[in-house]
Amino acid sequence: MAKHKKMPLAKSLLAYPLSVLFYLMYTLILCVFHPIQWIALKLGGYNTHKKVVDVLNFCLIASLYILGTRVKFINTYKFDTSVPTIIVSNHQSSHEISPLGWFFRDLHPKYVSKKELGKGIPSVSFNLKHGGSALIDRKDGRQALSAIGAFAKYLEKHKRAGVIFPEGTRSRDGQPRRFSENGLKVLTKFAPSATVIPVTINNSWKLWEYGQFPMNIGVRMTIEVHQPIKVSETSFDELFKEVEQKVKSKIIS
Repeated sequence: MAKHKKMPLAKSLLAYPLSVLFYLMYTLILCVFHPIQWIALKLGGYNTHKKVVDVLNFCLIASLYILGTRVKFINTYKFDTSVPTIIVSNHQSSHEISPLGWFFRDLHPKYVSKKELGKGIPSVSFNLKHGGSALIDRKDGRQALSAIGAFAKYLEKHKRAGVIFPEGTRSRDGQPRRFSENGLKVLTKFAPSATVIPVTINNSWKLWEYGQFPMNIGVRMTIEVHQPIKVSETSFDELFKEVEQKVKSKIIS
């Protein structure tokens, strides 16, 4: 595992107290929203729970302001909510999940996530288990593909959005990893009416540039949307090639 760079002393004098404050606020938000999610789901069903998750995502984004982090959403396209959507993005840190959830909230985004995140994390684990996401075992290929297939059928039936990171794991320095086609191939097979939205994320990795504590300060994260592609209008090989090219074309080296 690559070592993190050492934070400059002048920056660390501010980063340490701000990181403490951020983690306290971040943890408080997760703990407060966990029982609220439970109540919302039990009493109000899916739609009420989804609204609570939207507010949770907004609050988690707001907590990043403590670190001087700003998140910019770049999009010139109108989304079609009448069809399922597959959002394909590069992956740099866990702190891009809430912005994706907030900015794409009209599409009802769900995630292809590793099963370890399905327990032990307040709010996050509850939403992954009960909000419609797919939890996969990355050590068990058969289980993973089966879960993604069921997830795709769910997206097709309910016209919701699935978020997948073809790199499989986050990039620690912003440099894109090789895209794996398996997950996206299963999603497009079982959600044939879907539209694929390629997304490029930049600078999310910089939040942990010096490690998880202290966190970096003053980061400018961007989430850029590329032209959507209809699954039914192209072959999978061409679609995969185009999506990977679009996502990687705007990654800042």
